Amino acid sequence: MTTFDPSQLDFANMDAAELARLVKTTPKDELEQLMTGEHRNLVLDEIFAQMARRVRKDKITSMDAIIRWRISGRPDGEYDRYELHIANGGCTVGPGSEGQPRLTITTDGVNFLRLVSGNASGPTLFMTKKLQLAGDLALGAGLTNYFDIPKA
Repeated sequence: MTTFDPSQLDFANMDAAELARLVKTTPKDELEQLMTGEHRNLVLDEIFAQMARRVRKDKITSMDAIIRWRISGRPDGEYDRYELHIANGGCTVGPGSEGQPRLTITTDGVNFLRLVSGNASGPTLFMTKKLQLAGDLALGAGLTNYFDIPKA
């Protein structure tokens, strides 16, 4: 029985806590199938859209930073790229820009899901080389504090 059947899920309307629970209870091989399959872009697009909505405005009032994400594991061997621009007390998401990122984060699709759903620790992923940071490491170390991340 498949725990995480993407064809039966409405990612655009899924509650963040429900996604966190699904990521926690879904076997790694099924998460890998999701993040290499036809629903990958839908899942990533929705998660990044939710990140913009779940930013903790009280924590970012004076911040101005471009955070570039590179998510590996695409079937063609390339990365999906997303950028968060945190400025003026808000957060916007886009596919990338010519702007210089303050931080670049590289990870695979499964570890990305685990990180953003509160099912993995950023420092642990970093120490085990499952998450690479380039640029402002202090920003990377505290990044999860800037978002309301549900716990499963």
